[in-house]
Amino acid sequence: LVAEAANVFGPYLSDAVGRADLEALDIASVLEDRIGWDGRKQLERWAPETWTPPGGRPRPIDYTAETPRVHVRVQQVFGVAESPTILGGREPLTLVLLSPADRPIQITSDLAAFWSGSWAEVRKDMAGRYPKHDWPIDPRRR
Repeated sequence: LVAEAANVFGPYLSDAVGRADLEALDIASVLEDRIGWDGRKQLERWAPETWTPPGGRPRPIDYTAETPRVHVRVQQVFGVAESPTILGGREPLTLVLLSPADRPIQITSDLAAFWSGSWAEVRKDMAGRYPKHDWPIDPRRR
C-alpha cells in the first residue's frame, strides 16, 4: 500500500490543497474501492462488523481490542455451546459476557470451557443478584 500510495490515493486527492483535505479523506471508502465488490463481500464474511447471538440483536465486533471481541449479555448466549469465530473459523471471538445490568461478569474466548468451568460460580452470584432472571445449570442446552 505504501509503495502504491500515489496510485491508490492520488485520484482522491487531485484537488487537495492542505491538511484539511487529507483529514477529510474517507480512507475506508478508498480501500473498499480498491478491493472491489468481491473483496468487500469476502471481507464481510471473514471479518464481519457484527455477531448476532441466538437470543438477541446484532452486536458490534470490536476489532480495536487485543483480540476481536463482542459485548453481550450472558442470557443472549444461552444455547451457544462453542465460542463464535471469524476468519473462516480460525479465530474465536472474545466474548465479554455482561450481567442484566450490562456489567462485565466474564471475559472468555472459550465459551465451552466457561460453561463447564466457572459458570457454576457465576450462576450462583447472578442468581443472588438478579433472582427474577433464569439462570440454567447448563445453558448450552437452550
